[in-house]
Amino acid sequence: MSSIYVDEAAGSDTTGVGSQEAPYQSLGFALYTQPTASFLIRKDAQAEYGEPTQSALKKAKKTAEGIEKKLKKQAELDAAKGKENEKREKLLEESKKIVLTEDESLPKASKSKILNLGQYRSQRVRVFGWVHRLRQQKDISFITLRDGTGYLQAILSGRVAQTYDALTLTLESSVELVGTLQEVPEGKKAPGGHELIVDYWSVVGAAPGGDDAFTNRLNEKSDPSIQADLRHLVLRGENASSILRLRANMLTAFRSALTGNNLVEVTPPCLVQTQVEGGATLFKLDYYGQPAFLTQSSQLYLETCLPSLGDVFCIQESFRAENSHTRRHLSEYTHLEAELAFLTFDDLMNHIEDVICKTVDTLLADPISAGLIKQLNPNFQPPSRPFMRMSYVDAITWLNEHKIQHPAEDAEGSVIKVDEKGNPTTDGSGTVLMVDHKVGDDIAEAAERLMTDEIGTPIFLHGFPAELKAFYMKKIPGSGQDGGPTFTESCDLLMPNVGEIVGGSMRIADEQELLAAYRREGIDPEPYYWFTDQRKYGTCEHGGYGLGVERFLAWLANRYTVRECSLYPRWPGRATP
Repeated sequence: MSSIYVDEAAGSDTTGVGSQEAPYQSLGFALYTQPTASFLIRKDAQAEYGEPTQSALKKAKKTAEGIEKKLKKQAELDAAKGKENEKREKLLEESKKIVLTEDESLPKASKSKILNLGQYRSQRVRVFGWVHRLRQQKDISFITLRDGTGYLQAILSGRVAQTYDALTLTLESSVELVGTLQEVPEGKKAPGGHELIVDYWSVVGAAPGGDDAFTNRLNEKSDPSIQADLRHLVLRGENASSILRLRANMLTAFRSALTGNNLVEVTPPCLVQTQVEGGATLFKLDYYGQPAFLTQSSQLYLETCLPSLGDVFCIQESFRAENSHTRRHLSEYTHLEAELAFLTFDDLMNHIEDVICKTVDTLLADPISAGLIKQLNPNFQPPSRPFMRMSYVDAITWLNEHKIQHPAEDAEGSVIKVDEKGNPTTDGSGTVLMVDHKVGDDIAEAAERLMTDEIGTPIFLHGFPAELKAFYMKKIPGSGQDGGPTFTESCDLLMPNVGEIVGGSMRIADEQELLAAYRREGIDPEPYYWFTDQRKYGTCEHGGYGLGVERFLAWLANRYTVRECSLYPRWPGRATP
């Protein structure tokens, strides 16, 4: 009898056959396959084959016995599984004979959304929705139904749980459930405090199982890029849907606060031919042969409404072509903007504070929105008034006192790197040179957030240098006359954990000053004739602001990124689905 070869380095227990050309890898497996054979073994490809030692054979025998037991157990499991599959197939075939019909002798069921079911306890109801959770036992199924207004626990038992549809029901299938709504027994919990005892039901739209089942396509551990691609499915989750429901309530509360302050809502255009925040962030497009842009802000149009409608606001999309991937930036975001006439800078900040606090108070006074906030942000506390006010100059001082530095930049705006001796490098090596802040610096997002989180309360940061702000912002009277920096009547409202959520300012009211601002920024005044006319035909002191809806929601719901706060978020490289 020829020997069986074992090569522990180059052999294979999967593809090997025991020949010298195709040896096994382990002596234990070789012994299992050829228990009466003689063996030759080597530990590496360079060594000679030799007979195994008695201790090696003894060890291999135990391994072979283990393999045999394992395979025997697997065979038993396969046989049991086969019987189980056979039993299930038989059960499925039998279930096809069961045809449900609604019992006409029972009281007529009232159709209702889940949100309104409380009034129908002890009565028959008809509800439609999607299978959010499913737990199946012998002759009984527990379903958590979702219809967008809430969740309902339903029980299928007896004959209604034995149909083919019941045995093959999958998550996210849409169904019709009919039955009696009962209060849950004392000591037990269910959404709404009741459950549906189903006496008739049907599948409206079956969802796939197997490889294409909902939980195989998406789960909590899915990669962020997969979650972005499957945003339409993510929205079905409890967190995502709760955030969007809170967003809806929040917008309603904002509208209530604004109209309560006598502001009128208008809807300015999104297709524009003028810039507001600088040409570098404009999305350009062809508009019937003319150049046009997606709006960066509706501010200029809102200003034109002041003489006819008084104080106004809008809630609509703005677009910024910034190649920014931070957790608080979107390429398309919902912009709440307002313009107010005949007021001072202090009046403007007081108004912003009032609107925000009234909005939060409204949300917390409503049980539904308060419950959503509690679910998403259990530790939320409404901001106390008055908000802290800190000038830009004082913020520079605070940052330096607290050793919060920023990367140094050269004249071209490139970050400076230095070697171990502190000398600037030219090959990109070394470490970033960090320096103190000085008046004139644009305070970076990271430094701003560190300061806000350290202080821990809302902050009105105000009085920014003119060169850091848009052309239309009013200068602080007397600012810059002594040769020092020129500051503006501008403010950013900073919130802990998010940073800036509101940017506002007083606007230039004088026509000649606005024309000079156009020239300074290299802007052709001709396309802005309609905006300039506001200073020509009865000017007034006026100001306004823009609030990022997604940022405000991120603060309210304690979300890490504003991407969670948009229905279908857009950022550089992402415009699907």
